[in-house]
Amino acid sequence: TRSNNLSEHMGGQLCFSSGIREEIYQDAKAWLSGQSAKSRNMCYNSSYEEGVRAERADPAEIHLTGGTMMKKVFALLLVLSMVFALCACGKDTAPETTAAAPKTETEAAPATEAAPAEKAPEDYTGKLVVYSPHDADPLNAGVAQFEAKYPNIDVEVIAAGTGELCQRIVAEAANPQGDVLWGGGADTLAAYNDYFQPYVCANDEFIGDAYKDADGYWIGESPLPMVFIYNKTMLDEADVPTTWEGLCNENLKGKIAYCSPSKSGSAYTQLCTMLFSQPTIEEGWDLVGKFIANLDGKLQDSSGNCHKLVASGEYALGVTIEKSAVLYADNPDIGFVYPEQNSAVPDGVALIKDCPNEENAKLFIDFVTSAECQTAQNADWARRPVRSDIAPKGLCSLDECHVGNYDFSYAASHRDEIKEQFNDLVAG
Repeated sequence: TRSNNLSEHMGGQLCFSSGIREEIYQDAKAWLSGQSAKSRNMCYNSSYEEGVRAERADPAEIHLTGGTMMKKVFALLLVLSMVFALCACGKDTAPETTAAAPKTETEAAPATEAAPAEKAPEDYTGKLVVYSPHDADPLNAGVAQFEAKYPNIDVEVIAAGTGELCQRIVAEAANPQGDVLWGGGADTLAAYNDYFQPYVCANDEFIGDAYKDADGYWIGESPLPMVFIYNKTMLDEADVPTTWEGLCNENLKGKIAYCSPSKSGSAYTQLCTMLFSQPTIEEGWDLVGKFIANLDGKLQDSSGNCHKLVASGEYALGVTIEKSAVLYADNPDIGFVYPEQNSAVPDGVALIKDCPNEENAKLFIDFVTSAECQTAQNADWARRPVRSDIAPKGLCSLDECHVGNYDFSYAASHRDEIKEQFNDLVAG
């Protein structure tokens, strides 16, 4: 049926579908031929069968004066005009379609997989093998703290000197047995980058660029200023050297505890610090030659001995690292000084390449660089935090450690050469 509802008229025009237009045309044609409304199936009222179409309101039903033929001609023209208008309306009107429901936010963009739920600490399982040159107490405390947080990870610790552990990593490269190296001077670790796997830890934003490898092969976890530790019962404080040159004083001959750089990463850093303390590398080697002569043929196999043997009274003075010396803060017989032209190369932590327990190794690296572990290591073992958001407690600022220029790149790239030259000087 046709609509007489004015609300359906659009744009000031009577707009109909093509089917309705055809119906109007056929209806007008039939009317002009004289058919009644009833015969044309229109709405029919018997009271007006003859000439009255009350229900249709066709425009052709206008009563004009004049003859029947004139009325029909006029009506025909009017009907044709109406049909043309309706056709034009049909062209201008968009096809009848069902409007699509607006897309929801979810439908507007391709669906993405939901991020996996973060594991709870107890959900981490398996094994973790940690290689470390750290002193036993802070090492065991750090591992115990990790195990308390991740109770279902079984941690095995292999303790040895940095040099020995790095050589072990090289020997095991085809079938790695360890997962992470925790400790050792970063300049030593940098010489073994080929055996480590890059990793940016979860705490990267809190670690300065000077304390991490640019490519992620190692991450500093504790800056290590060097110190001269001494036994006050064996050496007057006035005779304690405050420079690297002072280690060559004759009164100290045979009384200095120093570890072989081939055995210890911290000893290697101390050797390089000595070289860099002089205007040129050649002058640095001249100083090292005099220092070796003053050792009187005595070299330690472990850097840990350098502070322990001073505390026991076997040596008057030792070259060691800050974190070892501060352990004797309550011992009135032990003191230490920061030498001029010092260094503060950090202890590092590194992910062993192709390690068997990679997920747990990364978890451990995140843990030892976390505020939780760094705060505990500082408070309990006087280790200096690497994080910029934690101020060290019980330690002086790095500005007071007399840190000089340390050529990190040279120390890493000339490592084998430097160790070999040192050993040649020792052998004479």
